[in-house]
Amino acid sequence: MFFRQLTFFRFPKSGAEAFDDSLAKRLKKHALRPCGPLETQTRGWVSPYGRGDASFMHQMGAYTLLTLGGEDKLLPPAVVNEAVAGKIEALEAERGKRIGGRERKRLKDEALHDLLPKAFVKPSRLSGYADAEAGWLLVDTASRKQAESFLTVLRETVETFPAQPPDPEESPRGLMTTWLTGAKLPDGFSLGDECELKDPSDRGAIARCRRQDLESDEVREHLKSGKQVTQLGLVVDGRVSFTLGEDLAVRKLRFLDAVVEELEATDRDSPRSEIDARFAVMSLTLKPVLERLDEVFRLPRPSDRGRR
Repeated sequence: MFFRQLTFFRFPKSGAEAFDDSLAKRLKKHALRPCGPLETQTRGWVSPYGRGDASFMHQMGAYTLLTLGGEDKLLPPAVVNEAVAGKIEALEAERGKRIGGRERKRLKDEALHDLLPKAFVKPSRLSGYADAEAGWLLVDTASRKQAESFLTVLRETVETFPAQPPDPEESPRGLMTTWLTGAKLPDGFSLGDECELKDPSDRGAIARCRRQDLESDEVREHLKSGKQVTQLGLVVDGRVSFTLGEDLAVRKLRFLDAVVEELEATDRDSPRSEIDARFAVMSLTLKPVLERLDEVFRLPRPSDRGRR
């Protein structure tokens, strides 16, 4: 259950109210339900512990783990187009003339009405956790769209939740570029083995380096030509490695040997205790990483002004 990527949100002290004793009941009211015959998708909360478990969250001190479930109907455009074409062909043969755009739209809606109840359903799961004390919400995705979907359902569930994307006071692109050009990295940070470099001009060239020494002459030549760092591989305290984007999305998050050894030392005699142990190790490991990112990029916790 270790997260593999991260999208961050920050929320003010008032946001901690969302994780009070009433949260469990609220989550249950917004539980995932199956797609109806004519629905294309549904979203709702499921147990972080998997099927058959009645718990809709896991709390450990200030940390709350949630899992958003989803169902999406799979209806390929080619299947819809074929059904519509058949209806158009039959109607034109019956009338002896071509039909107009409005009629075609009606036939497409009719085809969707016929096909949706028969479409396959694809399930999905997206986990995230909140640190109510420090004001962080972390979602296990690098997609801003998916993370916003998680946040939207959470807001609907608790009625109000004033979270927002981090607003760095220091430019991530600018700082990461200086690190790669030779500036001293923050304490505990070291370079990984991949990066993405982009020419800032419109339609500029992009260079991607993987499994490469980032202090090599080849990388420095790209920087000398004016390219800037938009993604950078980093290692923090020898405990986690990841690729950090200029949007502060974390990709390829890995918990290194020291963390894995800590997990192995815990008691895990059931699937539930396994998840509990992994969540404890993960959240406590990421806490100082978030503090470092906050310190380096200046990601202030928002105030309660302009609550959403």
